[in-house]
Amino acid sequence: MATAHKDGTIDKEALRRRYAAERDKRLRTDGAAQYKRLESEFTDLAVDPYTPREERDPVSDHVTFAFIGGGFAGLVVGARLKEAGITDYRIVEKGGDFGGTWYWNRYPGAQCDTASMIYMPLLEETGHMPSEKYAHAPEIRDHCSAIGRQYGLYDNALFHTQVTDLAWDETRRLWIVRTDRGDEFTAKYVGMGTGPLHVAKLPGLPGIELFEGKSFHTSRWDYGYTGGTPEGEPMTGLADKRVAVIGTGATAVQVVPNVARDAKELLVFQRTPSSVDERNNRPLTRDWFDEVAEPGWQKKWQENFVANLGIGFPAEDLVDDGWTDLGKRIRAQVIDMPPEQRTPEGIMAAFEDADNQKMSEIRARAEDIVGGEAGKKLQAWYRQLCKRPCFHDEYLQAFTRENTQLVDTDGQGVERITAKGVVANGQEYEVDCIVYASGFEVGTDFTERAGYDVTGRGGRLLSDYWAGGMRSFHGLHVHGFPNLFFVQQNQAAAFIANYPHNLVDHAETVAAVVAHAEAQGHASVEPSAEAEQQWLDFLLTGPAARLGSTECTPGYYNNEGQGYGEQERFALGHPAGALGFFNHIDQWRRSGAFEGLEFA
Repeated sequence: MATAHKDGTIDKEALRRRYAAERDKRLRTDGAAQYKRLESEFTDLAVDPYTPREERDPVSDHVTFAFIGGGFAGLVVGARLKEAGITDYRIVEKGGDFGGTWYWNRYPGAQCDTASMIYMPLLEETGHMPSEKYAHAPEIRDHCSAIGRQYGLYDNALFHTQVTDLAWDETRRLWIVRTDRGDEFTAKYVGMGTGPLHVAKLPGLPGIELFEGKSFHTSRWDYGYTGGTPEGEPMTGLADKRVAVIGTGATAVQVVPNVARDAKELLVFQRTPSSVDERNNRPLTRDWFDEVAEPGWQKKWQENFVANLGIGFPAEDLVDDGWTDLGKRIRAQVIDMPPEQRTPEGIMAAFEDADNQKMSEIRARAEDIVGGEAGKKLQAWYRQLCKRPCFHDEYLQAFTRENTQLVDTDGQGVERITAKGVVANGQEYEVDCIVYASGFEVGTDFTERAGYDVTGRGGRLLSDYWAGGMRSFHGLHVHGFPNLFFVQQNQAAAFIANYPHNLVDHAETVAAVVAHAEAQGHASVEPSAEAEQQWLDFLLTGPAARLGSTECTPGYYNNEGQGYGEQERFALGHPAGALGFFNHIDQWRRSGAFEGLEFA
């Protein structure tokens, strides 16, 4: 199917047909149900291989603020509360240390895919200079520990502990927190930052339990088997091994080059190729950093990044990477348009044109670097934001190695696992080791993913209150659930490529609200029913478009091609985009009135 005219311009109708054809061959009737939880399927694969679990007595005390989740959310909220004078703070974390996703993701090559300067939180407060534009996992994990030490967050923390029940005691105006370690303690306030990427998933493949070799999920990397270290030491244990990597998403893009370097042979099983643009990672220098790091620099960089992703006209692009490139292309298209054509429809057309140009370049890059049939199979036939865009300088190059083979399944995926290996395209591939680069559960019911329900005022369950869709005020507060804070992205800034920006901003709000409540001697705070409803109504005045429509190739952005139903209709953000929300909430905080909240 030709997608370009003879003069080199793009045949948009042909390209749309190609995109649709590639999508259709990947559609499955089971949608997201095709995956299984790592914890429920293989308990031996789900254990923490990094930190021994220490036995301890159950905790039955009281804290002012308890936070569920020890990733970026728990760390930044804790830091801001400590700065506001709230010292009685506890983090409950299922891992063996702080870091959240970065505690678990120790696979070789793991690194952030938005720039370190905007991704790693509290750089200005800690004085840390990232070593490179895209920091690797060990540095990010060490930074999390440094935040914990600087703000005294280790003092009250409960590691290797999962909350099993959270209930509001109206008489005492306290939350009762119960855990799988027998703990039952109380907290005046509770924050929840369980994150969108914390429940590891496996493909629900027939025979997956039959494999007699070594297998593990990327978030439970077994360096005892592979050799090497998260810091990049060679995986000498793979020198005589034939390894299969199942998955070609963002994780695999980082894993594959390292396994290709060290394994005797690597087979990469692909259902859908990622779009892989160049990353251009490089070390950061002290002289450059000292010149940039003026007071308030990180917030300035984060807001500049968000502005460059949109269709506004910021004066500069501080980050200047593959993420902001698409925004700049769209703006160039809009600038060239006659004023009368700058309608919503015209801007959407400009977006499509810019996207087509960008994706054509990314597909050409795959063919230029890899060449041959593999180079064609590694081309991504969908719009760039249909799946998480990837950026890497070694992934495509790995397929030029003699020991690395792409097993493309033409959208059908692996058929089954046997005692000896992997079956795809009707052929069995015998391997010594299977690495599941299948990611994390996304888009499932909140309470199901969190692992517990929440009982609010009058015995109302959060699962019941949200049965018709999420309801909140600013994405943070929920009516009927006093002193409870949801630190996440929905109904606030929503999707932005730099997810930690959401968490840092919410932490500012949590600290401001709690400090006000404590200073005024209030027992509880929650949004009024009217304020919550008005916020939901306001959200619906925007485009109301979720990232990743059913026109996209299946993936977690669009519920594996099934789309999102009535229950998810409020999974939206501010009608004016992320920057619109950040500006709104900043003014709301600065006013000091906290309009919409009721303090009792």
